[in-house]
Amino acid sequence: MGHDQEQTPLFTGLTEYAKKEPLPFHIPGHKRGAGMDADFRTFIGEEALSIDLINIAPLDDLHHPHGIIDQSQQLAAKAFGADYTFFSVQGTSGAIMTMIMSVCGPGDKIIVPRNVHKSIMSAIIFCGALPVFIHPELDFEHGIAHGVATESVAKAIRAHPDAKAVLVINPTYYGFTCDLKAIVELAHQAGIPVLVDEAHGVHIHFNERLPVSAMQAGADMAATSVHKLGGSLTQSSILNVRAGLVSVEHTTAVMSMLTTTSTSYLLLASLDAARKHLATKGAQLLDETIDLSIWMRHAINEIDGLYCLGSEKLHGSAVFSHDPTKLLISLKGLNISGFAAEVWLRDHYNIEVELSDLYNILCIITIGDTEEKLALLLRALTQLALEFSSTANRCASLPVHVANIPTLALSPREAFYAQTETVPFDESVGRIIAEFIMVYPPGIPILSPGELISEENLAYVKENLKAGLPVQGPEDATLSNLKVIKEQRAIR
Repeated sequence: MGHDQEQTPLFTGLTEYAKKEPLPFHIPGHKRGAGMDADFRTFIGEEALSIDLINIAPLDDLHHPHGIIDQSQQLAAKAFGADYTFFSVQGTSGAIMTMIMSVCGPGDKIIVPRNVHKSIMSAIIFCGALPVFIHPELDFEHGIAHGVATESVAKAIRAHPDAKAVLVINPTYYGFTCDLKAIVELAHQAGIPVLVDEAHGVHIHFNERLPVSAMQAGADMAATSVHKLGGSLTQSSILNVRAGLVSVEHTTAVMSMLTTTSTSYLLLASLDAARKHLATKGAQLLDETIDLSIWMRHAINEIDGLYCLGSEKLHGSAVFSHDPTKLLISLKGLNISGFAAEVWLRDHYNIEVELSDLYNILCIITIGDTEEKLALLLRALTQLALEFSSTANRCASLPVHVANIPTLALSPREAFYAQTETVPFDESVGRIIAEFIMVYPPGIPILSPGELISEENLAYVKENLKAGLPVQGPEDATLSNLKVIKEQRAIR
C-alpha cells in the first residue's frame, strides 16, 4: 500500500488545529464542551470535544473538498482501488441512496434482489425508479437469503436491456457472496453499471483469504460500511466509485444534496484513521481474526444441537464464496428459537448477538475480538445447548420459507404518494399496499409500496408475529390495519 497509507491528513489536521486552542465564535454551541452538561462532557472527554468542529476554512469542507478531507478521500480511494472515494456521514444508507439516485431517474428500471435494505427502497421511491426484483437464492433449511445467481441477473438483463443499473448485495448479512466478477462482466457487456451494497464487507478488501471486494471485481460503485466491520465510528461510511459508466461529477452533486451541511468531524476523522488501520495492518489483523473465526466455527460444531454454517454451503454462483468471520449459528437442533436465545444470552451471560431470527443467531467476529472473548461466547453457547437440548424438536418443525415476491402494480413512488385508506388486515387481500412490511433485521420486505397483497403474504406476516419477531413498517404497529391505495383495481 506504500508509506502514504500511514498518514491521516484529516485526523492529524484536526488535532493540530485543536492544539492551537482557537477562540470559537461559531457553532457548535457547546464551544469545546464548555456549554454542555458536565456529566456528558466528562464522559465524552475534552479531547473528543475539541475536534467536534465544523467546516471552517482551515479544516476543509466535505461538500467542496480541496484540503485535508480531499487528501483523506484520495488515500481511501487508493486503499480501496477506487477512482474516487466519498466519505459519508449519513451512514451506508446515505451512500446507497447516493449511488442509486446518481444513476436512476423517474421511470428508469433498476435490477435489484428482493432482500434489499430499506435504504435501497427509499432511494427508489425518491428517484421514481421501477424496481425489477430478482429472487436471491434461498436456503430453505435455515430460512435465509443468499446472493443472486448469475443466471438470474442474465435473465433480468435480457428481459430489461434498458435497465440503468444492476444492484447486488455482496457479501450478504450472513457472509455469503455471489459470483460478483461474473455479474460485473455480464452487466458491462450490456453497458449497464453495477452498484454494490457492500455494507457488510469493508474488511474483505484487505485480506486475500476473504471473498473478492466490489472494487476488485470491477464494480462501478460500492457503498461500504466502514463503521460496521472496519473500526470507524457508527454512522460513518464510504462510497467507492469507478469512473466510466457512472459520472463522478453527477455523483458528487447527489451526495451533496443528501448530506447534512453540519458534517461531523469526529465521524470523518474516524474514517481517516480506520482507513489507515486497515490499509497498513488489516491483512495481518484479519489473518488473526479469520483464524479465530475458523477455530470458533469448529468448536461450535462440536456442541450437540448447534450448527455454524460455513463454506460447506457453497454451491454455484449465488453462494459462491464465504466470509468466515460471520458466525451464523443454527439452533434448529435445540428447542429454542433464535429470538429467545438472544434474550437468554443477554440475561444469563451479558452477551449481545448481532441478529436473531426464528432459527438462527448471528455473531460477528472482527479485528476487535480476542480468544478470551470468544471463549466466553463458547461457554455461553455450550450452556445454552445443554439447557435447551430436546428430542421433541420444536424449532425444526417450523416451516422454513420466504414469501413469494408479489406483483408490482404501481411504481413505489406513485404508491408512496398516492391517496390511501386503511383497511382491516384480513380484508386487504387483492389491494395495493402503500407501506412496507418487513421483518427487521435483516429487513427483507414481505410487501413494499405498489405491490398486490396476497393471502400468502398475510399468512407469512402472521407466522413471524406469532414467533415473536419484530414485524416493522406499517403505520399501525399493532398490524390490525394496513394502508392501501384508494383504488379498487390494479393498474395493468
